[in-house]
Amino acid sequence: MSIPAWVEPQLATLTRDRFSNPAWIYERKLDGERCLAFRDGNVRLLTRNEHDVTATFPEVAAALAAVADGTVLDGEIVAFDGDETRFERLQQRLGVVDPSDTLIRDYPVVYYVFDVMFARGDDVRPLPELERKRLLRELVVSGGPLMYTEHRTGDGVAFWHQACADGWEGLIAKDADAPYTAGRTRNWLKFKCLAGQELVVGGFTDPQRSRQGFGALLLGYYSSAGALTYAGKVGTGFDNRTLVSLRARLDGLARSDSPFDAGSPPRAGAHWVEPRLVAQIEFAEWTRDGLLRQPRFQGLRDDKSATEVVRESPV
Repeated sequence: MSIPAWVEPQLATLTRDRFSNPAWIYERKLDGERCLAFRDGNVRLLTRNEHDVTATFPEVAAALAAVADGTVLDGEIVAFDGDETRFERLQQRLGVVDPSDTLIRDYPVVYYVFDVMFARGDDVRPLPELERKRLLRELVVSGGPLMYTEHRTGDGVAFWHQACADGWEGLIAKDADAPYTAGRTRNWLKFKCLAGQELVVGGFTDPQRSRQGFGALLLGYYSSAGALTYAGKVGTGFDNRTLVSLRARLDGLARSDSPFDAGSPPRAGAHWVEPRLVAQIEFAEWTRDGLLRQPRFQGLRDDKSATEVVRESPV
């Protein structure tokens, strides 16, 4: 059964609203790597920027072999720390091709599928959300590294409060009657518990005292006019191994001038790099000056291009 080589995924919009509506469903927001699964004789796992990670997650690919041909699934690959998903743990697997049995055992992952675009060769994107969820449950048998994403109907506010109390990143609210639409839409909304988003690395500062690698990463995002805007620096969330390995990558991207077009990054002790690396950052809030407050590094992302990174503003 023939399916497309690529399907543009649907993206959720961040919102300040919290609502309960029987015409919407609510799912757990997962802190991992967005992946589309293509089952057409073989299995392919592709990230949002069409990077093939099939060999990075062989246990997921093996589980997907049981899914019917002609199927395209949408989901998120996550790693757990207890009952919570942690991008820091998933970071240990990212970029590792053909991981060892030991790495797979020490850092297990789960592919949570939450939508289906093609089912047994049929394009099901025009179907309502709840109908696609019904098809998805038929296609996917939960177990091991492959799990169906459960949802609730109607009680969005109570579910969000529970999610935050349980340490989740938040919820995704979805219009139960809406089709699957490529790109960012308001048919899917993000109810976040913690602030966090991807930011571009544009430089770093020197390490102080006994610290290795670097002191802090200098971060930014692209404005609507395409200017790389300084958003602040992050110096927490790194272990020694990350400090050393990331410094090696930064040195390979060195440039003589600042890549930032707006804002005021520090100049003293700053080293500039080509803005190609994307970091996942958790933080308390944005300050009035447009800088991050209490940021913490969670890991590097390879499922999003640096040029796509903008400041997420709730609607």
